[in-house]
Amino acid sequence: MPHKVGFIVISSSGHEDGYSAKELMVHAPTVSGWRSARFCSYPQDIVIQLVERCHIRKLQLLAHQYMISAKIEFYISDSLPEYFSSSNSDRFRRLGYISLSDNEKTGFKARELKSVHVDAIGQYLKLTFHKNHVNRYNLYNQVALVAVNVLGDPVHTSEMENTPTREQLIEHYLNNSNNDSSVDATYMGKTNLISPLDDLAFDMYQDPEVAHIIRALDEKKQEAVRMERYDLAKKLKQAIADLQKVGERLGRYEVEKRCAVEKEDYDLAKQKKHQMDEYRMKVYQQLKLHNLLDTAVIRRASDFLPEPLSYPSPQPQGSEQPTPVQYKPEKEIEQHTESKPETAPSNPSSKTPTPPTTPVKKVVPKINVNSLPYDERPLPALQKQIGEQQSFPSEPSPPDSDRTAQGTGITGEPEPLTEKVLREASFPIDVYGEGLVAGAYSKTWSYREDALLAVYRKLMDVPMGTSKEDLKTMMRAAIFLVRRGLLDKVSSVFQASLKVLKMIITQYIPKHKLGKVETSHCVESTLPHLLAKTGDSTTRLRVVSINFIQEMALFKEVKVLQVIPTELVKPLKTTMPARLALSQMELLERLLKDLGTDNSGFTVDNVMQCTTGALEHSASEVRESAVRLILSMYHKHKSTVLTYLPSEDANIRKNILYKTLFDGFAKIDGRPTEAQTKLQRKTATREAEKKKKEEILALQEQLAALKEIQAEVQSGKDKERDMLIAGKAGGKKAPSAIADSGDDHSSVVNYLDNLCIFCGERDDSFTEEGLDLHYWKHCPMLKRCEHCRQVVEISSLTDHLLTECDKKDSFGKCQRCTEAIPKEELIEHIRAKTCNPAKSEKVANYCPLCHENFSPGEEAWKSHLMGRDGCKMNPRRIQALQRTQSIQGKANSLAVTKPGVSGVKGRSPSSKIPAPRTGVGKTINRTSAKP
Repeated sequence: MPHKVGFIVISSSGHEDGYSAKELMVHAPTVSGWRSARFCSYPQDIVIQLVERCHIRKLQLLAHQYMISAKIEFYISDSLPEYFSSSNSDRFRRLGYISLSDNEKTGFKARELKSVHVDAIGQYLKLTFHKNHVNRYNLYNQVALVAVNVLGDPVHTSEMENTPTREQLIEHYLNNSNNDSSVDATYMGKTNLISPLDDLAFDMYQDPEVAHIIRALDEKKQEAVRMERYDLAKKLKQAIADLQKVGERLGRYEVEKRCAVEKEDYDLAKQKKHQMDEYRMKVYQQLKLHNLLDTAVIRRASDFLPEPLSYPSPQPQGSEQPTPVQYKPEKEIEQHTESKPETAPSNPSSKTPTPPTTPVKKVVPKINVNSLPYDERPLPALQKQIGEQQSFPSEPSPPDSDRTAQGTGITGEPEPLTEKVLREASFPIDVYGEGLVAGAYSKTWSYREDALLAVYRKLMDVPMGTSKEDLKTMMRAAIFLVRRGLLDKVSSVFQASLKVLKMIITQYIPKHKLGKVETSHCVESTLPHLLAKTGDSTTRLRVVSINFIQEMALFKEVKVLQVIPTELVKPLKTTMPARLALSQMELLERLLKDLGTDNSGFTVDNVMQCTTGALEHSASEVRESAVRLILSMYHKHKSTVLTYLPSEDANIRKNILYKTLFDGFAKIDGRPTEAQTKLQRKTATREAEKKKKEEILALQEQLAALKEIQAEVQSGKDKERDMLIAGKAGGKKAPSAIADSGDDHSSVVNYLDNLCIFCGERDDSFTEEGLDLHYWKHCPMLKRCEHCRQVVEISSLTDHLLTECDKKDSFGKCQRCTEAIPKEELIEHIRAKTCNPAKSEKVANYCPLCHENFSPGEEAWKSHLMGRDGCKMNPRRIQALQRTQSIQGKANSLAVTKPGVSGVKGRSPSSKIPAPRTGVGKTINRTSAKP
């Protein structure tokens, strides 16, 4: 059975101080290994001598996390020349080489553990290191090796033990049944299996003292099996599994203690030391309690582990996961990469394993774990359920500790495919091979990602001139794997599938001229999965999916197919999950802006059917998104959009969504919304009531003045009567005084009866009927409403049309010029902006006839509507001017006041009649009264 072979380092090309190649002779968690000199020349060589001539079965190398050689070559020899030098390779036979990953993918935090299966015989092994991978951490272009392990068996016994004779095989076949052969492994290759205790990972991640105890317990277990004490063997097996976890924890504590010492944090170092001692004693007490270990077996690590030659600073402990690279063996060497437990499980984020590429001698096992080679099986402790009770006490680990060791049991290759998967994925297996498809179906996300990236590389490398059938087959097999990747919950795997899909659509199909049919196949096969991903609970995946669908819809190869718009406008079900429906509406809104509705797959009809259906969705976010979409469509297709919505009325407006929609339409059209209209009406009503009160007050003042005049007239008559009576009695009163007093009062009454209170014109024909005719046809201050035929003041014509006219609902107010404009003309009127802006009432009056501003005040209205240079649009102004000239002479010669009447003073007949106040839409009736 192959086992660990001891060796010594006999030569090296050079090393940095403190990092001698002899460090490779020690395997422990805290070793630093060999490191080349700074700015050394390449290649660099290390020659080791095995303790005896061996049949080497396996080599293991643990690389540095950033001082990484691009390639390592292996040479073997049975002897050395008398004058040996590392450059003398005459006696060395080349086995082959391996390539190491640049480790950029892990952020230079993980260390690659490379396992290489070898079939060679010799005693001297030379490792040749070629130039390093360049990165920002390797400032001096060095290469390094943390550890190397050789597994094999002595040459003089290996052949006899491993190769049965012809007679032995025949006898074994004849004398054993099927059942016997399943348990008897004498001639089934078991002698070539390697114990996991000899694996490099075991020593590199285990506390040396615990590793020694585990080996002692393993010997006891083998002895118990030979003696058929299976209960004891089972107990020892469980103890070994638990101790492996203990050893890894103690190894991590040791590394942390040394880091603390390097930082001169001696308090922390002391704390770690006490923590290790207490934990170790608890474990040993449990071992003794179960009578599993003698006291003599427990020895300190210093008793059996040589001290390193120096005390270098510890390396950062990342997770040592393999990053296998293609290996080209020569004759006797076959590469195999393995994944081993982490050095520092407390930093799981640094663990980024990648799947192996296909080696030359690739064999994908089709058997279960128990049938795997012994050295390739997961450790027994790692096969147990996480929640299983441990036999030994353990300290509580932090949340991000070694529970991420899913890769602890990874064997370097994806797990074998099941029969169901073999049937399901037979098509891509025939095209890309079982190894690649196994990676795509692996439970390890890094294998799935690298499988997709391998497909990407293969498709990119397909040469021109390949037959169309082969090209289509490779593409469709890739799409099969991409569809599976699109459903992956790991972001990097999902993005890798998007990368492959984009390359196929934009590069592979155009390059090989496969046509629209294949593009359509790609889009139709993957779009449902992409749309499903837009409803994912992970925000990052949801955003990436939405952005990619938008990007894909704009590919010139996809745009002409109109597949994505057709899929997006399918009506939403009311039970569709909110995230999925919201993402679909968001995509629809984005692509409508990018593509429009002209020959893009989007039409007003299918978009409106989709959005009106979304108005009924149970999620408010979806409904709000539908409202935004409808409003954006209304900007370009007003009349068409309205046909898909119910007519606007009070019942519909009770629905808040439709109220929001119709208010949005009003804002787009430049019309006031319902709330604004109500506010305007309320304000207008308030102003009308205020002006009505003012009018009533003015009329009351006029009535009081008339009553006062009437009282004075009556008083004059009474005095006249008294004077006549007194005259008759005394016969001495002057008749002229009585006549003058009577003329004065009668003239005042006549002045009011024949006067128009609006324009101030006086005429003897202004009786009650004459005034009505004057108001109706001639008064320049008034105008007949063309819609309701009422006579209103020109100054209040606009307010009348907006608030009092029978047709007031057909008018709207322009906020610029404040005039009443028919609603069907209002939008064009507002857009044209050709109207004359009205100034504030305190600054100027605004004429609704000529649309001009003029000086403020009520008297200014008379000047504007009746003056020589007044309103040109007032047809009654010229007639009024002519009449004014004829009346003016009479007005100047009229004298009302006559002296000599005792107790009665002269006054203007209109001195107590206030000027009429402008009312809101005031209808004119005859306002003069006879006493």
